[in-house]
Amino acid sequence: MNNLQYPIGEFEARSETTPDQRLSLMESIAQLPAKLRAAVANLTTAQLDEPYRPGGWTVRQVVHHIPDSHLNAYTRFKLGLTEAEPTIRPYDENRWALLEDGLRGDPELSLALLEALHKRWVVLLRSIREVDFKRKIKHPERGILSLDVLLQDYDWHGRHHVAHITSLRERKGW
Repeated sequence: MNNLQYPIGEFEARSETTPDQRLSLMESIAQLPAKLRAAVANLTTAQLDEPYRPGGWTVRQVVHHIPDSHLNAYTRFKLGLTEAEPTIRPYDENRWALLEDGLRGDPELSLALLEALHKRWVVLLRSIREVDFKRKIKHPERGILSLDVLLQDYDWHGRHHVAHITSLRERKGW
């Protein structure tokens, strides 16, 4: 793995998303909790507290970060569906990862949270009409984003972080 920070490559949004591509992205989001659970299965406390790369978060912090981020994603979708181009609030993910629940919390809490969140989120995603995927939110740092782009981004986000863990396991022979 040449790029430890971006093991699946950096996010690149497609300008257009087909209905079949959306269904595939939704299915990937639906499967993420099981993939994350499998990625951390049978890891020891020491392994959970190992950074996935030099200067990177620990496996434990990655596990806690994903539901932190996806809770924000779920909220962003709901805002985008119910308001006219709402401005969303960014957050400092690095500072969140340094809070006690991210540093030392039981990963099972975040795995269970992610499972419940994704079940509900996927119900919402599957209910969105094609025309509504064109709705937009305003991100103060990233500009105007469509719900289509958000869908692509959060699919990538989950796969990206699972790959941090699985590539570390491969490198370490865990």
